[in-house]
Amino acid sequence: MSNCAHVIPIAPTATAGPAIRWDELVREDHVHGSLYTDPAIYQAELQKIWYSTWVYVGHESEVPNANDYVMKSIGPEPILMTRDKTGQINLLHNRCPHRGNRVCMTEKGNARSFTCPYHGWTFGNDGALRGYPFPSGYEGADRSQLGLGKVARVASHRGFVFGSFAQEGESLLEHLGAAAGAIDALCLNSPEGEVEVTAGYLKHKVKANWKFLVENETDGYHPSFVHASIFEVAESGIGTLYDSDSTAVSRDFGKGHTENDLRPEFRKRGVPLSWFGTTAEKLPAYVSQMEAAYGQDKAREIMIDGTPHIMIFPNLFIAEIQLFVLQPLSVDHTVQHVTAIQFKGAPDINRRLRQQTMGSVGPAGFLLADDAAMYERTQLGVQASNPEWLYLGRGRHRERLDGNGYRIGDATDETPSRGIWRHYKSLMEAA
Repeated sequence: MSNCAHVIPIAPTATAGPAIRWDELVREDHVHGSLYTDPAIYQAELQKIWYSTWVYVGHESEVPNANDYVMKSIGPEPILMTRDKTGQINLLHNRCPHRGNRVCMTEKGNARSFTCPYHGWTFGNDGALRGYPFPSGYEGADRSQLGLGKVARVASHRGFVFGSFAQEGESLLEHLGAAAGAIDALCLNSPEGEVEVTAGYLKHKVKANWKFLVENETDGYHPSFVHASIFEVAESGIGTLYDSDSTAVSRDFGKGHTENDLRPEFRKRGVPLSWFGTTAEKLPAYVSQMEAAYGQDKAREIMIDGTPHIMIFPNLFIAEIQLFVLQPLSVDHTVQHVTAIQFKGAPDINRRLRQQTMGSVGPAGFLLADDAAMYERTQLGVQASNPEWLYLGRGRHRERLDGNGYRIGDATDETPSRGIWRHYKSLMEAA
């Protein structure tokens, strides 16, 4: 996908103030409580992370046709993701360059152009200014410089679209590193090798700092306690994946990307689709499609391993059957946009993926409600002044390297959290 950089987007700037000493706030196994509560730190994060690195925006399947668009975000910044008439994906700032009005208030649709309701300026879905009323008043104006702001760099991997406000920097694949392989593994679970994001989003707002959510997504220590009731009622067997005897591992991929690798447990069981809590006999059409696509042995291997449980820093969580997209709104408010993963060309398993998603993270679901309660209680608790530091040392003494050189720990260890904070500190200290 080509970059869109002829118009430089201007991101908000943090209020000037005393320099923050990040080495005084982030240690190897401790982090200071103010990292979750200080508005100045949040503003600095917007500059150093959300407006400087690659951030997941959306999936190409959300705009399948020419002139489709959908409202998205990069951090708190409103973004329009469009597919223009040439098929190009564009990421546009949802802000009229004239007086700052939002040019689009509809979440999704199909439109060749957007017209600002304030003064009637019209823009193509590639961001270019098409015209304005009473043009004689703009004699000599350079219309090429008055289009919608464009996200400086746009790139995709297997249909997952990322944007960066930074004009220069590492490529998307460099940013993703080993996380690209996790996306590849996810797509393998489709008989057509592609996933789709077509089930619609649930939106959950929590009164908590965004980093609590990032840490929790690959925290294997909490499920046995926070989710004990649903594990017991559902008799799903998920709880045993995170107990002290589990052969699953926690992993730090570097660059802030972390995972709970449950494949050792699934391979020990050796049963296809156990990761999904079902059996091959209950999804014969899907199994037949997978075997036709990959061959019997490879299909069996894929269906045993299942889908990844990975947090791609800073905002994309692939949670086996769901995608979570995190959007920070302020230092203590975060929105989780959640949707069921859909495997292209596999309607029988897709139906069950939607049903299970509603049961776990829907309005009457249990899993997300459990986590949300913990996020908000932790946000309240961390505002207390003593102790100042949070301890993240679980399993540090038994960290080791896997065959690919990545740090791993036991299933319940805080190896992922330490990896997230190491990367966070490096970003925040960067010039």
